[in-house]
Amino acid sequence: MEKTIIKDKLNRPIRDLRISVIDRCNFRCQYCMPADQFGPDFEFLPKSALLTYEEIERLGKIFVNLGVEKIRLTGGEPLLRKDLPILVKKLSSIEGLSDIGLTTNGVLLPKLAGELKAAGLKRVNVSLDTLSDELFGQINGRGVGTGPVLEGIEAAKQAGLGVKINMVVKKGLNDADIIPMAQYCKNHGLELRYIEFMDVGSTNGWKMDDVVTKKQIYLLLKEHFEIEPVDPAYFGEVAKLYHYKDTDVKVGFITSVSESFCSSCTRSRLSANGQIFTCLFNGNGHDIRNFMRNGASDEDIEKRITAIWNGRDDRYSDERTAETNKNRKKIEMSYIGG
Repeated sequence: MEKTIIKDKLNRPIRDLRISVIDRCNFRCQYCMPADQFGPDFEFLPKSALLTYEEIERLGKIFVNLGVEKIRLTGGEPLLRKDLPILVKKLSSIEGLSDIGLTTNGVLLPKLAGELKAAGLKRVNVSLDTLSDELFGQINGRGVGTGPVLEGIEAAKQAGLGVKINMVVKKGLNDADIIPMAQYCKNHGLELRYIEFMDVGSTNGWKMDDVVTKKQIYLLLKEHFEIEPVDPAYFGEVAKLYHYKDTDVKVGFITSVSESFCSSCTRSRLSANGQIFTCLFNGNGHDIRNFMRNGASDEDIEKRITAIWNGRDDRYSDERTAETNKNRKKIEMSYIGG
C-alpha cells in the first residue's frame, strides 16, 4: 500500500499514533491520576462515549495510509478494556503498519501477555517508578507493592514480548531509586527509560523544582556504570539512548522538559472518546468520533485528519515558561495516555 505522507507547518511527518482505549486505571499514580483528584467517586467515560474496536480499526487504517508506521495502545490502563487482544489482532493486520505496542502498569500481563503476543502485539512499556514496595504503595494510593508489576514484566518476557520500563523521576519522591532501578534493569536485560516529570494536565501539582533532569541522571549513572551513546534508530525517536558498555542493554531518557524534541515530533494522539490531539501539552482536541458516526466517508475522514495535521504548529516544550505552564489548557495524562 502506497502511503500519503503528510507534514505539518514545521515539516514534521506523521509516523506514530498513540491510541487511548480506555480512561480507567487499576492504579492511581503520582504522574497522571493523583488520589486527591481521582477518588472513588470520579466519573469516567460511559461506554457509549468510547470508540468501538471497529471504529478504532477504521481510523487506524486511515492513519496508516497517511504515513503512520507505529501504533501504541494506552489508557488509563488499556488492559482493562474487555477483549483487548481482539483489537490488537485487528490493528496488527493493517497493511503498512510496522509496529504495535502497549503501555501498561503490568498488573494484568500474567493473564493476557500470551494472548496479546499471539494477536500480534510486539512490545510493552511497563510503568514502574520504584522497587520499594512501601513507596510504590504510596504512589499508587492503594498500598499495592511492586510484586504484581514484576510478575507482569516476567510474564511479558516469557510470552516473547519486547519489554521497556518507564520510570518517571520526581525530586524528593523517587530520585533515590535512580541507581537501584538501573541496576535491576541491567541485571534483567530490560531497557529502562527515565522520564522527566512533566507538566501534563493540571492535577499532578507540577513544579519545575520537582524535575530531575536528564543531565543530572546521566551524571549519576556515570558514577556507577560505563555507558555509551546509541544513534537514533529513526527520525523522531523520542528517547535519547545509551547502552551499558560490553552489553546490548540500553538505558534512555525522555527529556521533554530540559531538552525538548518538538522539532522532530512525529506523534499524534487519539483519545478513548475519539478526539485527536496533536500535542501532549495541548488541551484542544479535534473531534473525529461524531464526524465519523454522522456518516463521513473514509475520504472525508482522511481529509479532516490531513487538515488537522497540516495546521499543527505545537512546540510547547520549546516555549515552556512559568506563565505558559500556568495559563495553558492541557489534557490530563489519564485521558490521553502517554
